[in-house]
Amino acid sequence: MMLPKRVRRLSTLLAASAVLALSSPVFAQDVSESHLKAARAAVAAIHATDSFDNILPQAAAALESQLIQKNPDMQELIGKTVTEKALGMASRRADLEKEAALAYAKVFSEKDLNDIATFYSSDAGKKLLDSGPAVTRDLVKAADIWQNGVARDLAQQVGETLAAAAKAAAPAAPAPDATAPADGSAPADNSAPADNSAPADDSQN
Repeated sequence: MMLPKRVRRLSTLLAASAVLALSSPVFAQDVSESHLKAARAAVAAIHATDSFDNILPQAAAALESQLIQKNPDMQELIGKTVTEKALGMASRRADLEKEAALAYAKVFSEKDLNDIATFYSSDAGKKLLDSGPAVTRDLVKAADIWQNGVARDLAQQVGETLAAAAKAAAPAAPAPDATAPADGSAPADNSAPADNSAPADDSQN
């Protein structure tokens, strides 16, 4: 039997185990039967555990590949044994469904769970489950563009405000001193004698 075929078979059995788990008896003393029933319906409606369907098949495939690499002469026996043992563990998938239902029952009321199951069983709910991931990816892209724009504009506006504040706080250049003599000019007072002139007093003979 080819490995991919065995993996698909295991996945089918796991899905069947999940269906059986949804109709299993009450498994928690502190949660009513009707409450758990609503939780199981909600878990099924939102496909809460679907992402775990491939855990056992993938583990079996990885184990088989590893063992064959070490013992290539036992390939047929390894494949047969791994498949047999994995199929025997498929029923344990129901344990996960029970835990999932209990987890939801602890958080949501019975009415909440019934409402959840009703919505996600509707056309709108099913479309949300199917198209939600694509919408989320588009939203993430839009958010990245928005974030970059906001960060850029914030940095620019803050920079402009800080630059204006720094300019306003800078000391003004001092005004020229009106009393200082012009370059190369004589003092403004009359105490200095004119060039080559005699003293102003009458002390000469």
